[in-house]
Amino acid sequence: MENFTCDFCGKEVKDVERIFSAEKAHICNECISTCFDVMHKEELKKEKKDFQRGLSIPTKLKEHLDNYVIGQEEAKKVLSVALYSHYKRIDKPIFKNVEIEKSNIMLIGPTGSGKTLLAKSLAKIMDVPFAVADATALTEAGYVGEDVESILSRLLASADFDVEKAQKGIIYIDEIDKVANKSESATSGRDVSGEGVQQGLLKILEGGEVYVPIKGSRKSATADTVLFDTTHVLFICGGAFVGLTGDDEKSKKFQPKTVGFLNEKEDEKEDKEIESKDLISFGLIPEFIGRIPVIATLNPLTIDDLIRVLKEPKNAIIKQYQALFELDGVDLEFNDESLVEMATMAENKGVGARGLRSIIEKIMLPLQYRLPAEENIEKCIITKEFIDGDAEVMLEYSKPQKKIATKKAK
Repeated sequence: MENFTCDFCGKEVKDVERIFSAEKAHICNECISTCFDVMHKEELKKEKKDFQRGLSIPTKLKEHLDNYVIGQEEAKKVLSVALYSHYKRIDKPIFKNVEIEKSNIMLIGPTGSGKTLLAKSLAKIMDVPFAVADATALTEAGYVGEDVESILSRLLASADFDVEKAQKGIIYIDEIDKVANKSESATSGRDVSGEGVQQGLLKILEGGEVYVPIKGSRKSATADTVLFDTTHVLFICGGAFVGLTGDDEKSKKFQPKTVGFLNEKEDEKEDKEIESKDLISFGLIPEFIGRIPVIATLNPLTIDDLIRVLKEPKNAIIKQYQALFELDGVDLEFNDESLVEMATMAENKGVGARGLRSIIEKIMLPLQYRLPAEENIEKCIITKEFIDGDAEVMLEYSKPQKKIATKKAK
């Protein structure tokens, strides 16, 4: 027997299990295994790139969210990791005999903090079907209202009724805290829009095949339905959960008054991380919480955050109005004091970023109505005094012309 040596590692026949020969080339079984592992990893990377369609690593996902959502750094990190893991799971649901389970997401935060915007921004980067549903419209099967399957109908419609495409989409269920079982009494009757809805959502959250009506919000004997598998649908649930964190007036009302100094436990209570048991105490059933393992908490936006919301995102409200005015040949400018004033108004209303649009709409309406009729206006400057109704808007003309008195409607 000839004493062959591996041309790759130099080992002899006695040092390995087997050496394969072809004419003058020789390779051992160990080098073959190493080459196979390298090729397998390269193939996985290639499949990953083909599948991703723009999906990147979590840090890149967060950078994308930063372009649309101000603040909420921790929530954006949680969502980026969850989305990255979810779509790896779609590509490889079973890897090395390990089944990777789905991780739906719960967003908890006050109104206007960016819950819906986060979900929409994630769907945008993934280029997948996206649907928004309101949990307050859902009722238990057999009662007036929408069945839980109507949520899937909306996702199907957003995918142009392509079932395969819809089955890899994202669904955002808003106001999920409104389906919490508020009653602790067993004699209060059926909770058709609370616990009953939670029970109905269990199957689609976990992943299973459901018959979904193609049109309409309810299944019936005459309605056309399609079999829909929710195994790879990512569910993001959002809600304010007023009273859960203990930092609002509703929860403070029922707390006993204390005299003296707070102990460390009481002082730290406000910063306590929300856990599953807190959501169960709020009125969500354990089975429901068990199907939403990822919890991200959003903080109320500060005045500085609201100012950034006005001017920094790619689709910022101010940028939208500047584009509208530029179409009329007018440069629109907001001075710093005006931004602070609008942010303060939104904070005082307690509506977060959502209230900024209604505030700026009211401010800009008189200008949008009257300025198009004027000629030679080059620039329009919005000031705090104009917002408060104490002064005229500042206008700059290309030629000397009498100013018009354009005051904000009170």
